[in-house]
Amino acid sequence: MTAESAAAAAGATVHGYPRQGPNRELKKAIEGYWKGRVTAEALQQTAEDLRVANWRQLAEAGIHEVPTGDYSSYDHMLDASVMVGAIPERHRAAVAADPLAGYFAMARGTQDVAPLEMTKWFDTNYHYLVPELGPDTDFAADAAKQVAELKEALALGLAARPVLVGPVTYLLLAKPAPGVAADFQPLSLLERLLPVYAEILADLRAAGAEWVQLDEPALVQDRAPDELAAAERAYRELGGLTDRPKLLVASYFDRLGDALPMLARSPVDGLALDFTEAAAANLDALAAAGGLPGKRLVAGVVNGRNIWINDLEKSLAVLGTLLGLAGRVDVSASCSLLHVPLDARAERDIDPEVLRWLSFARQKTAEIATLAKGLAQGTDAISAELAANRADLASRADSALTHDPVVRARAAAVTEAETRRSPSYAERASAQRAHLGLPLLPTTTIGSFPQTTELRTARADLRAGRIDADAYDERIKTEIRDVLAFQEKAGIDVLVHGEPERNDMVQYFAEQLTGYLATQHGWVQSYGTRYVRPPILAGDLSRPEPMTVRWTQYAQSLTRRPVKGMLTGPVTMLAWSFVRDDQPLGDTARQVALALRDEVGDLEAAGTSVIQVDEPALRETLPLRAADRDAYLAWATEAFRLTTAGVRPDTQIHTHMCYAEFGDIVQAIDDLDADVISLEAARSHMQVAHELAEHGYPREAGPGVYDIHSPRVPGAEEAAALLRKGLEAIPAERLWVNPDCGLKTRGWPETRASLENLVAAARTVRGALPDRLS
Repeated sequence: MTAESAAAAAGATVHGYPRQGPNRELKKAIEGYWKGRVTAEALQQTAEDLRVANWRQLAEAGIHEVPTGDYSSYDHMLDASVMVGAIPERHRAAVAADPLAGYFAMARGTQDVAPLEMTKWFDTNYHYLVPELGPDTDFAADAAKQVAELKEALALGLAARPVLVGPVTYLLLAKPAPGVAADFQPLSLLERLLPVYAEILADLRAAGAEWVQLDEPALVQDRAPDELAAAERAYRELGGLTDRPKLLVASYFDRLGDALPMLARSPVDGLALDFTEAAAANLDALAAAGGLPGKRLVAGVVNGRNIWINDLEKSLAVLGTLLGLAGRVDVSASCSLLHVPLDARAERDIDPEVLRWLSFARQKTAEIATLAKGLAQGTDAISAELAANRADLASRADSALTHDPVVRARAAAVTEAETRRSPSYAERASAQRAHLGLPLLPTTTIGSFPQTTELRTARADLRAGRIDADAYDERIKTEIRDVLAFQEKAGIDVLVHGEPERNDMVQYFAEQLTGYLATQHGWVQSYGTRYVRPPILAGDLSRPEPMTVRWTQYAQSLTRRPVKGMLTGPVTMLAWSFVRDDQPLGDTARQVALALRDEVGDLEAAGTSVIQVDEPALRETLPLRAADRDAYLAWATEAFRLTTAGVRPDTQIHTHMCYAEFGDIVQAIDDLDADVISLEAARSHMQVAHELAEHGYPREAGPGVYDIHSPRVPGAEEAAALLRKGLEAIPAERLWVNPDCGLKTRGWPETRASLENLVAAARTVRGALPDRLS
């Protein structure tokens, strides 16, 4: 096929779409089902209605081939586990008795059975449920969900492409099941898994699938030769099947690297590549591999992870180059649009000038359709769209919002001394012990307490003018008093004020910093029914006035125990926002750090002796390729130290991280130079404590003993057992006792019981310590 004929055949497609609906209808239906107010049938009908609405909207926008199978009631990796029959032994009875209830038990656990472990999906803020596999795992095909959703789309008269997690990525992201040797390699099960995929592909072909997409984002990470060889075997075998649809292997989030030529020469029918995060690298590698003659290339030229408008002319130039490298070129987003909000048009409170710069899922589908039309029919066919796009890009580049000379001058003047704390940790620890007077195995929480309906109602009433600021403040004071009274009665050593005034750990700060924009409807799925509204960091950033001092100081006035000041760190402020893409991330991080440094100083001056600067996103933002990591970690750790290095020796700096694999960033955790770090550890059975010990981590740590992402209440002995396991790695003098994460999403009854059990566990284990310690 010539470049001209390839251009004429160009179509528009996407890898996936937001699941929740315009008003988070899916969240409400699922949570209603959990509470017994919505039947399983009603939940399934809501889900079908949302899928149909999405497909129709995509088709009307000019998307020629819609995705199916990307919908999930909780997580697409969990759906893949169900599809291949990888149900953990402890969940099999529940799944057999009631598949839907059993599905949610795997995701959330029950009082008697622990859920699957949760961790971040590559370097995004989406969480997936980790498959548990072992040498005895027996896979079995169950494509009922995938087939049913394909048939729904086909019944609407649409061209549809099922999207599945690929077998190699599925195994590479899995972990050894409980009781299986830690060195077990799930990838060793590939030969057992491939026949199951073959059966699923045959079922989809029989149901009418012309194409099936197999997502292999794990191949954009550094992979050992044996892992690449396994991928080559997988696609040689699957591509060689006779009873199958055409296969499109998709990668995203980074460059495909050594896997690209291997996949290009395999007997699959097409590749989907990211031409936003790794445009030059993937373009060069594709050309070096000889292109994809006679095959399909789905070109991800619209960023599926950020919310800035596309540079249409730049994307058309990339697409023009690609036309000579493949038999057919289709236009797409770089990845699923799951990672962006649904529709920018719903935002009524954003300046119309700024709104011109924003592109959410619906706007991205329009950009994709415009690019496909321009590629197929020529630029004259989209001349009006190109002119409007040029004007919008110029508006952003010339805006006063994006450039503040005072902020830039301060950031440029930062010195090395401002990013280094003194004296040494050993001297600081001695000063802090004397100042704080805490027992061994001190207990604390991560920061937030349950956000009750009454609190959310109070915030809504304040926004709507139904109550005034004084009435709202009294409501917040009452909540703080109640939270502190509970903690003191429970026996917690270092208290928190509970954050009742905060809507979200990033948004709360973003709303008080210049350069940020807040959305009203920009919901994005984080996990399950947990949705967040990432703020938009559009321009240079500064702090006009203190943000947290007032409520922290009020809380401290109510108790003699230390109350932690609670801040969100600079890396997490970036990672959980949609960040400007017109300057290096390190430059933006330094601006955030300077604003937070001012806040830390004001908290200390107000009498706060313990200040926690949360960085749960430090690991998730780690580049997927090792070659890119040193540069990232250099600016990320510098930003944290710039935030915290100005305090006195007896002020104790905490940080917190959760739901990620920490083993490969232990040195960076050390480089933060925080006095205490708390980390997720309950679902992974204290794995992180041993990783810290193996590194020789010299400071204090609190590996969590209470999994707050499950509604189950851990017993005191269960928490004590985890604590004892933590003591195998971290000495009692440096071990803290805390939950895995904040308690915002939990209810009060389970929070009370769990924290009381946590304190009881600490007392039990503390009492058993040798006399020289206790």
